[in-house]
Amino acid sequence: MMRLLEVLLHGGPQVNGWRTVQIWEALLTAFALSPQAYTLNQLRYDLRKMKGHGLLERVGKHYAYRLTEKGTRVGALFILFHKRICGPLANSLFHHRPTSSSTPPAKIEVAYHKADAAIQDLIDQLAA
Repeated sequence: MMRLLEVLLHGGPQVNGWRTVQIWEALLTAFALSPQAYTLNQLRYDLRKMKGHGLLERVGKHYAYRLTEKGTRVGALFILFHKRICGPLANSLFHHRPTSSSTPPAKIEVAYHKADAAIQDLIDQLAA
């Protein structure tokens, strides 16, 4: 879904929308996927789900799609969050908590742990 949103956002507003096969070909090309790794049927399923959530709309009576205003906002938010936060942190070296006896942590490490603590505090408050 993230890849699909990225392709739809990157393609910009299409006057006539994206045909299903065009989206599929763009996905395969952009992410070097084989047709077996992401089939046309899987794409059609993902498109139906996105349409059901109001992120996509059909253009006319054709099977061409474009992002709705909501879809553009949600897609941009998810893509930016994933690229800026999740991607770098998933590959980070911040798996340990700093101790007072270890070397002083880097600013980014301190910021990461503060953000992690704030998110955990939010989760705890929601669970209460």
